[in-house]
Amino acid sequence: MGKIMIINGSPRAPKSNSKKYADLFMKNCTVPTKYFAITKKNHLELCKTMEDFTDVLFTFPLYADGIPVTLMNFLKTLEENPPKQKPRISVLINCGFIEPEQNDIAVKMLRFFCKKQGYSFGSLLRIGSGEAILTTPFKVFVTRKIKRLAISVSEGRNENLKATMPLPKKIFVRASTSYWENCGKRNGITREQMSIMEIEKE
Repeated sequence: MGKIMIINGSPRAPKSNSKKYADLFMKNCTVPTKYFAITKKNHLELCKTMEDFTDVLFTFPLYADGIPVTLMNFLKTLEENPPKQKPRISVLINCGFIEPEQNDIAVKMLRFFCKKQGYSFGSLLRIGSGEAILTTPFKVFVTRKIKRLAISVSEGRNENLKATMPLPKKIFVRASTSYWENCGKRNGITREQMSIMEIEKE
């Protein structure tokens, strides 16, 4: 029987949506599964731990159309310290855009890493509207796909899945804009302040 190692590559792993997705995966997985989050100090430990697993599921958010630096730095360490028995790599990625296809460049980066480093690429789940879908009635759409992903990874299959809110883009953009503006109001920040780069310094 296989064993799955989930590695959360989110910069805010403990409170991330990626952690919530990992929890849903573990809840629906029938083979032994263990969760880990990348930190600045555990890269080598994770590389060594990989030797005990047949599969690795990377779960992470899209950052600037690519892989977050947390995961990128870990992959650099993994390149220099590969496990003796290389596991199959699968991916669960989410983004705040409604289109799951926005995740494609980041997925290509992982596929390229696997090809260059000799890891087989397993299954994939691309999630759109990742910041919001878990708190809406549309959660059922992503839960179903995570169940399918869990089965696919467990059985060693290569499946390409995607999930998002079944909403017109205009309605999604309007709702998400309203959400972030209300978040700003609660924190004393105006829409104009949220529109400038200096907000990153706050």
